[in-house]
Amino acid sequence: MTDWVPEPPRPIVPVPAAGREDLRGRRVLVGHPGLGWRGDLRADAAVVQGPRTYVPVLTEHEWYRAELEQMETFAPLVPVDRVWVEVPAEKPARDEGSLDLFDRLVSLDTPAVRHPVSARLVSGLSGRRVVRMSQTGEHRDLRAVTEPHQNTEGDVCVRVARERDWYRWAWTGQTPKTLEVAVYLLWIE
Repeated sequence: MTDWVPEPPRPIVPVPAAGREDLRGRRVLVGHPGLGWRGDLRADAAVVQGPRTYVPVLTEHEWYRAELEQMETFAPLVPVDRVWVEVPAEKPARDEGSLDLFDRLVSLDTPAVRHPVSARLVSGLSGRRVVRMSQTGEHRDLRAVTEPHQNTEGDVCVRVARERDWYRWAWTGQTPKTLEVAVYLLWIE
């Protein structure tokens, strides 16, 4: 074990999809201000029909299957003004541990910023999107495959897989290759 202590990863900030050229494969949220938002979606390149711009949106499962198996799939077209792209913030996360409920209230006009939470504080990790911190930076697009457990060296760890392999597991039944990561290096997005 080293003396290095990881900083939290950057929070996820939703930004409007309108005017962006880089939508293909990006994680997005869709919804209506004041009503709610849906995530775990991926976008394709925007489509212009007359005066309107739409974004083809797929569930992540469908996105990965279409990409990895090179197959066509149906993607509903969502008006671009109802689509928000999830991007890591420019600055690191602040410590959310001391905030009370009223400090965490959000506006319903836009999707909320998602602040990372240490995996040490969360139960039910299996299947959750995680960020692994290392001295080289943030490693995203990972899913926890196990709950925290003690390995043979006595360290508390979680096994993680690349997100694409996590989804491939669903349609092939092939268990993904995993990496054992010390729980203090993992954060829930």
